[in-house]
Amino acid sequence: MIKKLLCIDDDTTTLMLIKMVIEKASFAKEVVTAMNGKEALEFYHNLLKEPADKRADYPQLIFLDLNMPVMGGWEFLDEFVNTLLPQFPATKVVVLSSSANPVDKEKAKQYDIIIGYISKPITADLLKMLVKK
Repeated sequence: MIKKLLCIDDDTTTLMLIKMVIEKASFAKEVVTAMNGKEALEFYHNLLKEPADKRADYPQLIFLDLNMPVMGGWEFLDEFVNTLLPQFPATKVVVLSSSANPVDKEKAKQYDIIIGYISKPITADLLKMLVKK
């Protein structure tokens, strides 16, 4: 079971469904959410202000939507990898998108931090597959 998971998605219904599936599958102890990449970056910057012991409890898995207002998934990834990954080195990302665009799937392969590309909606079976990774 994952200790803490961060879901970044601008759709509140999707976030609610993800939380339900994660709880039902006992996939993560805690789910933190952000409505866009900017909110997610602020979450990590706020963690850096915490004492080291609290900071150690960061989400080691991110479910990331690509198409969001304010700051999309690709912009978040670029910023996170370039500035925050050294402080949160165990972080892995699963792109969770409604986009079946082959260009997005190819682009995802360019990021070592991305361990999967899943089309919405997420299911318990998909979570079981991720556990194996």
